[in-house]
Amino acid sequence: MRKTITITLLILMVLVSLASISGAAAVTREDPIKINEQEKSVSLAAEVNGKYFYESTRHAVIFKDGKYGDKPVFKAFVDPKTFHDALIKLGFKAGNNMTMENMERTFVQGDLLDVTVTWEGAKREYQLDEVIKDSNGKPILIRFGGNLQSAIQYNTGCLICLDSCPVGITSNASYTMGAVEKRKEVAFTGNKEVLPPDGTLVVVKIKAKK
Repeated sequence: MRKTITITLLILMVLVSLASISGAAAVTREDPIKINEQEKSVSLAAEVNGKYFYESTRHAVIFKDGKYGDKPVFKAFVDPKTFHDALIKLGFKAGNNMTMENMERTFVQGDLLDVTVTWEGAKREYQLDEVIKDSNGKPILIRFGGNLQSAIQYNTGCLICLDSCPVGITSNASYTMGAVEKRKEVAFTGNKEVLPPDGTLVVVKIKAKK
């Protein structure tokens, strides 16, 4: 009887844990995107890239098979067009104001988005600011830049960039292009004090910013 009760409690704990991560079980490497029309959110499957616990990057989330697939904090299993089309389906408006000519003096426009990250065993959904550190302590302000044609043309795989980007589907309106790599105004690193180990499957959820 005692053994049965123990097993039952363990099962309940697992179920509670799965429920608490708000959809982490809803996406997998094989089924990497889910659209929740009621919540107006899209969830993406990605893996932690532990390299950027120690090195700076301007890439938050990139499709693993894109040219820059090894450069983000999170390697996603979803390509830019699929991500872009999911945001459009949910009614989000793209800024489409970034070009290769204006990128170093222009801040990305488009709907402001709320981005969270969670994983199996996580205590809660963490804001992007909590799992990626800005060396200046500025908020990460992700907007729906759009840029679908550029994304297809350059094939970088960029889904969420950390400075305003003419190629990324979404990017950070807190900085213009070149702030990280060219001008060294800021450094972004994954927060190893919060994130799980390298290679862990995470769920990146994008929805409207309230």
